[in-house]
Amino acid sequence: MKWNIAIKRILFLAVIIGLWQLVYALGIFEEIIFPPPAKVAVALYEGFADGDFLVALGASFRHLFTGMSLAILIGTVVGVILGKSKQADETAGMYLIALQSIPSIVWVPLAIMLFGFSEFAVIFVVVLGGTFVMALNVRSAIHNVPPQFVRAARTMGTTGVKLFYRVEVPAGIPYFMSGIRLAWAFSWRALMAGELLSNGPGLGYTLSYAQDYARMDQVIAIIIIIGVIGAVVDNLVFSKLEKNVMKRWGLVK
Repeated sequence: MKWNIAIKRILFLAVIIGLWQLVYALGIFEEIIFPPPAKVAVALYEGFADGDFLVALGASFRHLFTGMSLAILIGTVVGVILGKSKQADETAGMYLIALQSIPSIVWVPLAIMLFGFSEFAVIFVVVLGGTFVMALNVRSAIHNVPPQFVRAARTMGTTGVKLFYRVEVPAGIPYFMSGIRLAWAFSWRALMAGELLSNGPGLGYTLSYAQDYARMDQVIAIIIIIGVIGAVVDNLVFSKLEKNVMKRWGLVK
């Protein structure tokens, strides 16, 4: 079954590359705007061989892990407050959804005004990109704890903080894992938005640099790297973690 899926994906990729080469061969666009697959492949090879892409990847992952860790921490705290306090949820809950709907690129001017063209500005954008979705999922985790679990625990004398740690936290783990997966996705997008206007190393900055010098082959190569990393990390790490938690909690077969 897995081999069939892999073959289908390879064939689909081959068709896409074939169409790409066909459009180039027809001469619809100039090569400087629409380079052929072979030229992009060379740009990918040279970027990794020279170490430029590796340095950019290292800087991007440093920004990502720092910002995402803060986003998960802050989002969890905010989500718990909104989930446990009806007053907080009725007042700040609506604004949290409004903040979540703001695209990450909108935060970039604010980050630059606060921190200038520095790594702190990039991390700030990443934090804002992942915090709100994490908070919403943690709030949902607390709100969706089965009432019978809470009643049973209270019947056995478990209340207050013990009720939260022994009942609500374990019951909300699947939502928490979904929140982490979404926080990763939103943080990764926010990272690219922040690095595009940064003045330091990173994939986004390298992409902007290639654009300035009209290196469309490098631009497409970096876009491919960004997409591949996003898909691979989501499928091999966060998706599997989420599925394992769901199976353990009996939510999926």
